[in-house]
Amino acid sequence: MPRLRPLTPIAGALCVSVAVVLSGCAAIAPQPVTTGTPGVHPLGSGFLGGVTTPTPEATIEPERGSWDGVEPPAGYTVVVVSAADDRATSTLVSGVTRWAQQRGVTITALTARGDDEVEDQLLRAIEASPDLVIGAGPDVVDVFSLTTAQHLHQQFLVVGAELPEPTANVTSVIWAGASFRGTGISEDGDVDPSAVTARRASDAISAGVASVLHGLTGIVLHLK
Repeated sequence: MPRLRPLTPIAGALCVSVAVVLSGCAAIAPQPVTTGTPGVHPLGSGFLGGVTTPTPEATIEPERGSWDGVEPPAGYTVVVVSAADDRATSTLVSGVTRWAQQRGVTITALTARGDDEVEDQLLRAIEASPDLVIGAGPDVVDVFSLTTAQHLHQQFLVVGAELPEPTANVTSVIWAGASFRGTGISEDGDVDPSAVTARRASDAISAGVASVLHGLTGIVLHLK
C-alpha cells in the first residue's frame, strides 16, 4: 500500500482557506446593538439589521420593537418645538408629551407661527441646554436645517420629517407620508396628514430617542 505523504505548506494553506470559506457560508445570527453607554438597555438586533455602524446621513429601517426597553436615564430633559396646530402636528406633539410623562422626563413645549418664530423658539430651546431638542413635523424643517448645524454641542431629533443634509447632531424619524425634507426639495406624497397616527408618533419618539441614547445620530430612521 502506498504511503500517504504529509501535506506541503501550500496544500495545507489551501485546506485552511477552504475551511474558512466553508465556515463563512454559515449564517451568523445578528447580535443586539449596544454602545456600552452605562445604564442604557441595548437595542434589538433588528435595529440596524446587517449594518454595523451607519454612515453619516444614512437611512436605516429598524424593525418595530427593536428599540423596546431603551429608556432615558433619570433627570432626562427635552424641549419640543412645533409650528402648526393641524391634526398631524398635534398628534406628534401629543405623542412626545405622552412619552415624556410616562417616563418622568421633564418636557417643555414651545409653539411658533412662521419661520421667524420657529427660529426664536429654537434658540430659546437651545439656550435651555436640554438633553434633547425635538422638532415636530414639517413646519420646523427649514429653520432646523439652518440652525442646528451652528450648535453642534446640542442633540436634536426631528419626528415626522427630516433634514436634507443633517449634521452629526441631528437624527430624524420618518415613514411613508411623513418624510418632508424641506421647501423646494420634497416631492408629492412626502406629506400625508393621514399617515401621522398616535401609534406612529409613539414609535417615532421611542425609536428616535433610543437611537440618540446609543450615539446613533446624524442618521434617518425610516419606520416600516
